[in-house]
This record gives sequence, C-alpha cells and structure tokens, in this order.
Amino acid sequence: MITHRRSADRGHADHGWLDARHTFSFASYFDPEFMQWGSLRVLNQDRVQVGGGFPSHPHRDMEIVTVVLEGELRHEDSMGHGSLIRPGDVQFLSAGSGVIHSELNASDGEVLHLLQMWVDPARSGGEPRYDQHHFPAAERRGRLTLAVGPESEASPAPIAIGQDARLFLGTFDVSEGAELPLTGRRAWVHVASGAVRVNGQDLGPGDGAGMVDEAELRLEGVERAEVIVWDLPG
Repeated sequence: MITHRRSADRGHADHGWLDARHTFSFASYFDPEFMQWGSLRVLNQDRVQVGGGFPSHPHRDMEIVTVVLEGELRHEDSMGHGSLIRPGDVQFLSAGSGVIHSELNASDGEVLHLLQMWVDPARSGGEPRYDQHHFPAAERRGRLTLAVGPESEASPAPIAIGQDARLFLGTFDVSEGAELPLTGRRAWVHVASGAVRVNGQDLGPGDGAGMVDEAELRLEGVERAEVIVWDLPG
C-alpha cells in the first residue's frame, strides 16, 4: 500500500523569517491522518531567512536528523559542539536525557533550505550524542546511499541512530533508478527537488509517499531529483 502526500497538502507556517512545511502534525499544525509514519515523527522542510534561526531550546528523547539542501546552518549545543552544516552534509543529534541547542542561518546573503526529521528512539534516556558526515555528490548520484543506520548492528552507515531505522540519500537524473527491499518494513520517500516515479506513482517537489506491505521500493528519475528515503520498522 502506498500513501501519497502531496506537497500542497502539507501543513504550512509562515513566520516571516521562517517558511516551514510540515509533512506530519507539528507545533500548531494538526492532521489526524498524518500524525507520523511508524517511528518517523517529524519531517519538516524549512526555509530560514538571513539573520533568522532557532535560538537555544531544549530537546529530549528524540533522534534528530538534519539535511541541508541550500545555504549554511550554524549549530551549537550544550555538549560543546559548534559546527557549520552545508549541502551534502547530514547532521545527527540524539537528544537522550536532554540537550540544548541552537540552529541559525550562517549565511550573510543566502536563504537556508533544510530538511529536519525526528525519529522516536527505541529507548528513552541515555547520554546525548552528536555526529555529522559529508556525502559528496558523486556518492549520491544514481543510487540510494546509506547515511544513517541502527547503532545496534554492524552497519556500514557512517551515522548511528538509536532506532531500527535507515536513511538513504539519492540524486537521480531521467531514467536513473534504484531499488530497496522492504519485506516486513515500511518506508517514507520525500522529494526535496525535481520529480521521480515510485512504484509507478509520480512524485514532484515536496511530495512524499509512505509505503507499507510492499515487497520493495522502485524509484526512477523523471527529471533531475534529490530524494531522501527512510527505511523503518514495520
């Protein structure tokens, strides 16, 4: 079964400094049909204006993954980390028993465009953790590249998350494609830009698709597209 989530049907919040699109219920946006997808609790596509950002705020018991699409994100947290996250980077924050961090547009002239995703952890509490990894464009071209994987297994994923979940990144030109086995699993596909065909259904920019009880995910580029895929517990 495939559940299609059109870009225009997502939640929308315009705060001036922030234009946010919510795939699932978030903050003041509530949609009982799209509360979350398995352990994937949040998928926000944010555009943060120059000088804007999220000042210091707390989190706990959430696995937070951020993918920067355009611009630069400046991160600082109560663990002492300070970093810049740029296109091709994946940032990971396991909030654990509690952490405080800030996220700001680091550019003097460019809008920050990012995806931020929250995954429910398999266990609550624990020490907060931070990680960051760069995935060159050549590694993501015409394939699904594993970026995040479970910390409990001997996974080749560069970033370990506290859940039985995997995040893949891919960039596809016309007729380039990839497959991902899903037996007993569920998946969520999000198109950051461009257009793809997923198991016969066309998805455009900002569209998403949830998959459950499907043997595999079959993805094909319709026009040059940047895509993320979550492989999640069934």
